[in-house]
Amino acid sequence: MTTPTVSHGAVEHTPVHFDDLDAMGILHNSRYAVLVERAVSQWWADRGVSFSGGRPTSPDAFNAVREYAITFHRPVSSVGDIAVHFWLAKLGTTSADYRFRVTSPDGTEVYAEGRRVNIRLDPATMRPAPWTDHARDLAGLLLTD
Repeated sequence: MTTPTVSHGAVEHTPVHFDDLDAMGILHNSRYAVLVERAVSQWWADRGVSFSGGRPTSPDAFNAVREYAITFHRPVSSVGDIAVHFWLAKLGTTSADYRFRVTSPDGTEVYAEGRRVNIRLDPATMRPAPWTDHARDLAGLLLTD
């Protein structure tokens, strides 16, 4: 499988399954958020920031989506892998401002693009909490600046 070469951020491949398609045979609009979630989560998990046994492997894994916006350009009309290209436009004290593109596996067709903001939470208070130095180091790999 060909992975697009990008100048910033990361690309993760994720599958579109038959049950992701709607009655018209195209990827249901709600599934784009799931595909982006899977791609971003996989990237962080590959670097030790995930969940195991229902518990976070790092305090930075405990975060929630605060904002999500997407613009659709053309429908995904088949099952199989797609690529999600994502990067960080900004890393704040408690927030991570992502941008993303959902593309064909080789990156030549853009199906959708958007923005997603995550907030790191303190699991005890459910209030925003600062990212750790470890997360900041990893996030540096995704920042566009």
